[in-house]
Amino acid sequence: MTIKSIWFDFGGVLSPTIDDLYKTYERKTGVNRGQMESAMAEVARPLGAHFLAPIELAMITQFQWAAGMREALGRLYPELDISHCDFDRHGEQWFADNDANPAMIALVHEYKRAGFKVGILTNNVVEWERPWRRMVELDGVVDDIVDSCKVLVRKPDPRIFELSAKRVGCAPEECVLIDDLPENCDAARASGWSAILFRNNEQVTRELRELVGMPLTA
Repeated sequence: MTIKSIWFDFGGVLSPTIDDLYKTYERKTGVNRGQMESAMAEVARPLGAHFLAPIELAMITQFQWAAGMREALGRLYPELDISHCDFDRHGEQWFADNDANPAMIALVHEYKRAGFKVGILTNNVVEWERPWRRMVELDGVVDDIVDSCKVLVRKPDPRIFELSAKRVGCAPEECVLIDDLPENCDAARASGWSAILFRNNEQVTRELRELVGMPLTA
């Protein structure tokens, strides 16, 4: 097996961890992760979808999602002050005051220079594209970006792995996914890919070098 294509998840790999993103958001708004995810689940319930699917698959617009979030939070947590939440511009507010993960950004550049095809495989949102791409500054570096809201399929659906491999002209066994969610790594492996579960920068760097046969740098 020869790895030719390396795919990096955005949220939790190229970005700070999801928990850190939520903590930053809570400091800005006073709304915590549990409250946010409960409200998102309420917005998704009529669609019978995962709590992130309505926006990550462009089933609804951010404006529609924002109205749903305000209603759900008001109903679930009537004493909660949401006056600092700008749900209509949530992507800008969510990513503000956050920096990309420098170690993973450096890996993207290193493996691109080494001749690998490098991509970003992300479950993301139409209206959030500008702030997240501005954060990582990898336009013109990566070979492809496969974004759930544009291809209308999201990890861990196996179709997204088939599509991603085809877009860079690689066989499944020539691809590896780096992702922070076990279910996405499991789905990638079931699709014939290799996968590395992100736990920390050092572990991913070591496992990726071992997988592709590149020596560790000093």
